[in-house]
Amino acid sequence: MAAHGRRTGRPTPEGGAFVDKPVEAYTHPDANPYLTAHREFGRPLVPAGDLQAHRGRMAELFGRDAPLVLEIGSGNGEFMVEWARRNPDVNVLGVEIRFKRTVLCARKIRAAGVEHVLIARYHAAFLRDLFGEGELVGILVNHPDPWPKERHERNRLISRWFLEDVAYFLRPGGFLRIKSDFEPNCGRVADLLDKGPEGEPLPALPLKITGRSDDVNAKGAPWADDVMTNYQGKMLRKGVPVHAIEVVRTG
Repeated sequence: MAAHGRRTGRPTPEGGAFVDKPVEAYTHPDANPYLTAHREFGRPLVPAGDLQAHRGRMAELFGRDAPLVLEIGSGNGEFMVEWARRNPDVNVLGVEIRFKRTVLCARKIRAAGVEHVLIARYHAAFLRDLFGEGELVGILVNHPDPWPKERHERNRLISRWFLEDVAYFLRPGGFLRIKSDFEPNCGRVADLLDKGPEGEPLPALPLKITGRSDDVNAKGAPWADDVMTNYQGKMLRKGVPVHAIEVVRTG
C-alpha cells in the first residue's frame, strides 16, 4: 500500500483523514465494477466512515470484546481467513486500498463463516484516524510493495513514520510481523528503529526485534503456527526465499 506525500515524512491528506469518496464522485464509475460492489456488499465489508466513527470502540463493530489484530494489505483474503480460523479469540480487521481486493476478501470471509473478521478499504498511512494508543495486540504485513529505488522512499510502507505508528498502536507485548520476498522490507525495520530514512539518528522506538528468518519456507517463521500466504507459495515454487521479521512492543 503506497504512502504518497513528502519524500521522508508522513503523508498529509487534505482534511486530515482518509476519505472514501461516494460512487457519484468518480468520473467513470462503471470503469471499475468493484467500485459499486464494494459499496453494496455489506458485512463483512465495512465502509471507511464506519471505522472512523468507531475509533476507540472497534469492539462494537465486531459485536464482542476481544483483542484486536490488524492486517495491512489483505490481498485476496486467503491468509486473513486462515489466520482468523486459527485464532478465534481475537477480532481481526483487514485493510486494503483496492476496491477489487476488498470485495475478494469479503467473499472469502463470508464463505468461510468466520464472524470475527472484517475488511475495509483504507489507506495504511492514515490509520491514526482509526486507532488510539495501545489499541492493537498485533499487526500483520505480508509482502508489501518493494519500492526498491531511493526515490521511492515516499511510497514505502516500511518507513520510520509507519514504525512510529506501530509503537503507538501496539499495547506492551503486542507484535508486528512482516513477511516479504524483498529482504530490504525486513532489513529496513531494524535500521529504522533508531534512525530516519537517510540514516540520521532518531530516538529509539520502544520496539524489540524478537525473531528473524532469511527463508521462511526452508527454515520456518520466527513465530509459531505460521500461515502460508498465496504469494509465499508462489515464491516456494520459484525457489525464491521469503524473509520474515517480528518485533514486539516493549513496556
